[in-house]
Amino acid sequence: MDELGRLLPHEASRAPRFPMRILLDQVRSMANVGSLFRTADAFGIEGLDICGISPQPPRPEIRKVSLGAELTVPWKHWPSALDALHFYKESGYELWALEQVHGSISLPLWTKRRPEPVVLVLGHEIDGVSDEVLALCDAALEIPQFGTKHSLNVAVAAGIAMAKYVLD
Repeated sequence: MDELGRLLPHEASRAPRFPMRILLDQVRSMANVGSLFRTADAFGIEGLDICGISPQPPRPEIRKVSLGAELTVPWKHWPSALDALHFYKESGYELWALEQVHGSISLPLWTKRRPEPVVLVLGHEIDGVSDEVLALCDAALEIPQFGTKHSLNVAVAAGIAMAKYVLD
């Protein structure tokens, strides 16, 4: 991997990271959690916040998909997403839900003010981000879709948003 310029696992803890956190509120699938760890690692995201019923490492089902990224991406478990969001809001983070709601901003139009830190909030695979959590967010982002389906897998959607944040 040296020729690709990839970090070795022992180097990851010292590497600079983009000031974005991914908050999982009631994301129930271990495969989705593993995928989110792997994508957060790929994009150098600051960390994951795992809330409520969302499964947390160590779990073989998470590791199978994350390929060990749960060991290189900092993460924290919170009993409640509301507790986490209050903490991050007080710490100066912007709170952005990734959800289809009235008044959401189309992802291609999202202009962030890096280096101001951001928390990207992801919700339950069926029910989405709860109304209580949405009420704490500064705004919501929506990914335009042009097919017959009206939603994306939560890990896929988060990957698209992380790429937008890091690459723009």
